[in-house]
Amino acid sequence: MNFDQSHYAYIFRYYNPQNPLPSQIVKKQIEIAVNPDQIDDASFILKRLSSKLKIASEDIWDWQIVRRSIDARGRRPVYRLRIDAYIEERMPASNDSLSALQHVQNRPEVIIIGAGPAGYFAGIEAIQLGLKPIILERGKAVQQRRRDLRAIQQFGEVNPHSNYCFGEGGAGTYSDGKLYTRSHKRGNIQEILELLVAHGAAKDILIDAHPHIGSNKLPKIISAMRETIEQYGGEVRFDHFVTDIMIQEQRVTGVKCQNQEVISTSAVVLATGHSARDIFTLLESKGVAMEAKDFALGVRIEHKQSFIDQKQYNQEIREDNLPAAAYRVATQVDDNGVFSFCMCPGGLIVPAATAPGELVVNGMSLSRRDSPFSNSGFVTSISITELAKHGYTGLYAALDFQKDVEQALFKAGDGSQKAPAQRALDFVNGVTSPTLNDTSYIPGLWSAPMHELLPEFVYKRLRLGLIQIDQKMKGYLTNEANIVGTESRTSSPIRIPRDKETYQHPDVKGLFPCGEGAGYAGGILSAAIDGRNVVRKVLEQLSAEV
Repeated sequence: MNFDQSHYAYIFRYYNPQNPLPSQIVKKQIEIAVNPDQIDDASFILKRLSSKLKIASEDIWDWQIVRRSIDARGRRPVYRLRIDAYIEERMPASNDSLSALQHVQNRPEVIIIGAGPAGYFAGIEAIQLGLKPIILERGKAVQQRRRDLRAIQQFGEVNPHSNYCFGEGGAGTYSDGKLYTRSHKRGNIQEILELLVAHGAAKDILIDAHPHIGSNKLPKIISAMRETIEQYGGEVRFDHFVTDIMIQEQRVTGVKCQNQEVISTSAVVLATGHSARDIFTLLESKGVAMEAKDFALGVRIEHKQSFIDQKQYNQEIREDNLPAAAYRVATQVDDNGVFSFCMCPGGLIVPAATAPGELVVNGMSLSRRDSPFSNSGFVTSISITELAKHGYTGLYAALDFQKDVEQALFKAGDGSQKAPAQRALDFVNGVTSPTLNDTSYIPGLWSAPMHELLPEFVYKRLRLGLIQIDQKMKGYLTNEANIVGTESRTSSPIRIPRDKETYQHPDVKGLFPCGEGAGYAGGILSAAIDGRNVVRKVLEQLSAEV
């Protein structure tokens, strides 16, 4: 369901042009609940508003849904709507989120490494602040990335610079586009959503409790953001793999790319994403301090979407106007978290390796979320302290562990991107499955002893976690579900430190670690917010140097 395609979008207006403009807006915010078959009925909603406000419907000149969520706790799911009603007044016109942009061709430059959400939102923020962003992306433009995704899906060929993680738009472009975050204190989430709408996203994301764009819609939005950056004088340079960040006397002086291009600069925003392992190696070679950090690792679990719908909605067949149901589960095993991650209702499992010789899976959904499958990461938190007990120490403790698991699962297979898998109940019972369920994973699955391939302590926690969660969601642990390995790119295994006040690396002036790759974000929205915040600190530095 898309409210933009309904007969009233998500705004309904009653307007008499003879009424004068109000000197003061009279607005009341109320909440109502409607059944799924009433969600598109503007006249019904207006009647509910009229009844709840105890005024005539003609006195409600404008109304707007500002929040929409699904409540499935009762016998029948309902939509809960938070609505702004304008009583005998008109709703003020919305602001154009791009109206403040100015041309920055000849303005001070800031180098942004990475064209993911942190990098692109940093670029647009730079333009708003009067800076010229030059964005260097190791991969290809979003449309050209499709060829490399096809190569890994169908032929098992991994391009280390263009894949599900690298390229324009970053990892989020072709792996779902979920727009949910708990980082509300870090910045204005609504402004991020409005910028996405200004570049072509459906207005639904402004009101949904768990907004989602879809991997089929995101490429055009990402392209539109690039066009905005270039229209106002910024630059986006593809196939620009950064091989050196030049540092003299503990301050950034420039960057060097694989094509030998050298760009002088005093400000570098490092927004390279959670899988750019070469950046960590580069920084270490330059003597830049970093630190190992906790992360999470596990598997993908794939159910039939109809099963998740039944569990979440208490309906044998999902009612019209209800989206594919999502879920979030979590438990504790020996004081360690075991939880779902990046749940994709009506989605697909995709290969997310960034180098040959490794097996990594991720999840995605298209905008309609109409796949017959649902999938979710099912992972356990892993601490640096725990890794030390298993022989992994130093800066690369978590990264080396991550790599070892990915490579072990790859080596156990036939050299392709076929993923090792096991039916869920067999996984818990330690039995290799004689057959596997149907799957959304295009490269295919092979029946594997996942209980032996995964590190023992990881397997034990996932096993007990599945048993405990099945007590909360009966049937979750079933042989009708597949366990697919491995979900290992949940977050960066290394953090690049930065000063809390300036956002610069404490030892390198002009180096601004940013987003997921630096350990300061965990998704599209939080990365976008961090990108904007970092660029504001860049402006402070450049202004101080004038």
